[in-house]
Amino acid sequence: MTSIDTFDHPLIRRYASPEMLRLFSPRHRYTTWRRAWLALAEAERELGLDIPERALEEMRDNLEVADDDLERVREYERTTRHDVMAHLHAFADRAPAAKPFLHLGATSAFVTDNADLMITRDALDLVIRRLLAVIGALAGFADRWADEPTLGLTHLQPAQPTTVGKRACLWLHDLLLDHERLRFERDRLELRGVKGVTGTQATFLELFDGDHDKVRSLERVVVEKLGFTASYPVTGQTYPRKVDAFVLDALSGIGQSAAKFATDIRLLARVKELREPLAEGQVGSSAQPYKANPMRSERVTALSRWLVSLAANPAHTAAAQWLERSLDDSANRRLALPEAFLTADAILRVAHNVADGLVVYPAMVRRNLAAELPFLASEAILMAAVRRGGDRQELHERLRVHSRASSQRILEEGADNDFLDRVANDPEVPLDRDELDRLVDPARFVGRAPQQVREFLAEHVRPVLADAGELPEARDLEV
Repeated sequence: MTSIDTFDHPLIRRYASPEMLRLFSPRHRYTTWRRAWLALAEAERELGLDIPERALEEMRDNLEVADDDLERVREYERTTRHDVMAHLHAFADRAPAAKPFLHLGATSAFVTDNADLMITRDALDLVIRRLLAVIGALAGFADRWADEPTLGLTHLQPAQPTTVGKRACLWLHDLLLDHERLRFERDRLELRGVKGVTGTQATFLELFDGDHDKVRSLERVVVEKLGFTASYPVTGQTYPRKVDAFVLDALSGIGQSAAKFATDIRLLARVKELREPLAEGQVGSSAQPYKANPMRSERVTALSRWLVSLAANPAHTAAAQWLERSLDDSANRRLALPEAFLTADAILRVAHNVADGLVVYPAMVRRNLAAELPFLASEAILMAAVRRGGDRQELHERLRVHSRASSQRILEEGADNDFLDRVANDPEVPLDRDELDRLVDPARFVGRAPQQVREFLAEHVRPVLADAGELPEARDLEV
């Protein structure tokens, strides 16, 4: 059977990055298993077990899983029906001096769970770097457009004006909250450690002749060798599955924020105020040559929906752990964990591309605002007319009548907004047209939006970016 006859996973072929795919690749996963076995053997030897140095040398020389190793594993697994045992046999073939000592005192979860946590840590690091890259691109956009007034929308209906940059800060704030949550989950990750079959460490206590201090030292040394500072204090056979639920819930936040960002862009593209980057030669429709659909933002919303839905999966798994452990999470986690990380990675790659290349059309922004601003300025007009000696209640009624008449004309005839003309021609309103035009200066209605942008960037965004180090560059979509 050729590759064209088998399922082609979109996350692998179309969306996720080579870096994230490598982290969840068979080679990396099973090499990480071998690292765990080596750390255990080294620690056991350091604490007094009779394991020859030759055994450790052969393990070190064969940590990297080779292509033919995986074929050997498949052969062993057809007989054993057990993936960890198959890999043990394959590793022993490479390091025969280590065969008597491999996996000494351990259970399968020693390699599988510790490796999952190590991969999760590294995958979170990559996701956080990609998230910071999006934050950086949006920060630059918000700064550039901090002062540009634009029509604010609540219920998708005209509301008080804001600025283009302030709206981008709403997207940024969501992403900053995601960054905070992801850092929290990443920094509190621990290893499962060396716990044994039901988490009691009974076998290791036997190996060290009942010496509890050596068993505690074994746990500490293995954890340090694998690059962590702590292990979960108590476990059953596996680490707490709530950890997966916490991590995927944090990843789900990326989907939520990215979907909000991308949906807003799609809405603004419809009124021609904003457009995502457009590649040379990009086709929007097979039938309509003029089309320039927001396909990047649509991809973000599609992938985000998938990521948000994945977050429920580990929650169900955590709720279904029987006593010290059931195996019904195994096949499930092989799907849920990698797909969540691959999807988050894909979303952030596309979102970075969009944020880095967002195009604003100021003329359309001003035109759309101007169409609604006369109505939005009615309260300012009312106050100015009262200061000129008018009666507040009578003026309110005149403005209400004029706004209704102008709205009706717009809706029924498709005419321009003539509200200001009607007010200027009303002898009951003591304001001329020049005065009215000054009252509808857009900058009067954006409040502290420009200042909020600069304060937010200076106080909340740039300090986070200052500690970020080198971040990925924005790349165009390959497909």
